[in-house]
Amino acid sequence: MNKILIDTNIYSHALKGDPDTIAVLQRAQKIGISAISIGELISGFKGGNRESRNRAELGEFLDSPRVQIYCIDDDTAEFYADILNLLRENGKPIPTNDIWIASVARQYGLKVFSKDQHFKYISGLMLI
Repeated sequence: MNKILIDTNIYSHALKGDPDTIAVLQRAQKIGISAISIGELISGFKGGNRESRNRAELGEFLDSPRVQIYCIDDDTAEFYADILNLLRENGKPIPTNDIWIASVARQYGLKVFSKDQHFKYISGLMLI
């Protein structure tokens, strides 16, 4: 498990001190996070009363040399379209943002680390 891509909920669980989550993160050589997850986090920060503090904590996390931010590009969009169509065919819809996260993972060959069970509906996606 050298390189992983964390789902938004993993960041939250780590901040809350969840020992299982922290153990997995400590073993990873590289921790990826998508621009989608960063957007979800910032959206949550804006809805709370600790936006400045939360942004500062996120900034520290993102500045770690072990953390890599993955952005969305036209190749990611191709993976997104394939995954979305497959999920539709199988009658297994999942949240749109999670399809984008899975697309980034597929594009870069990363294992997804999430507490959400619906990622298992994406055939061939590597999960932790």
